[in-house]
Amino acid sequence: MVSPLTQHPPENSRPGNSTPGHSTPEHGIQLVVLDMAGTTVADGGLVERAFDAAARHLGVEPGSPDHAAKLAYVRATMGESKISVFRHLFGDETAARRANTAFETAYGALVDDGRIAPVPGAREAIEALRDAGRTVVLTTGFARVTQDAILAALGWQDLVPLTLCPADAGGRGRPYPDMVLTALLRTRATDSVHRIAVAGDTSYDMLSGLRAGAPVVAGVLTGAHDRAQLEAAGATHVLGSVAELPALLGVV
Repeated sequence: MVSPLTQHPPENSRPGNSTPGHSTPEHGIQLVVLDMAGTTVADGGLVERAFDAAARHLGVEPGSPDHAAKLAYVRATMGESKISVFRHLFGDETAARRANTAFETAYGALVDDGRIAPVPGAREAIEALRDAGRTVVLTTGFARVTQDAILAALGWQDLVPLTLCPADAGGRGRPYPDMVLTALLRTRATDSVHRIAVAGDTSYDMLSGLRAGAPVVAGVLTGAHDRAQLEAAGATHVLGSVAELPALLGVV
């Protein structure tokens, strides 16, 4: 008798194999984990504007070499938990938390000022996936207060059954797989990581999805990173926008 600990997974549950009744892994997806800013939400560069406010709060002079270097790092790490970014930039935990609070306050004010909008076709894509029986979860690298402000501004509070920020997954955001796996555990939408699709606009989204074991990790070209960056990070697909995701997953 084969021990359950050594038993191999069924062929149709391994990445790259089709699931029963479906011709491709893409069509067997049951849980879809979507990033927000840059993927489903267009914020027009508000991250950089909010970073400027946070940097000034900690005495970083706009236009200085220090400011330029820190801004370059913010751009390179789009998609990562913002508190993790500030820990890297400022080192000291107290300074990092001050910067993060200033950032979240500035970003929230810009949201309240009407500076965000849905990516064209994003809501329709989420509704199409939902109506086809897929469970959709929205994730972010922002704090919960900012995520809630974005959802309220768009009227998306009841659009999906679950939204997650790093704090909801034990504090680790992307590129860790924690939010994707937390979405699986909380929704119980599927019994296998091989039936999860992840979509986002940054390399960190791609890494998070791959580390979670998702067979579909789709990059979208509406946000921070370009095709080359997304493919270098392991994107299994690159789409013009999240509006193309339902078709990829066999939802028409």
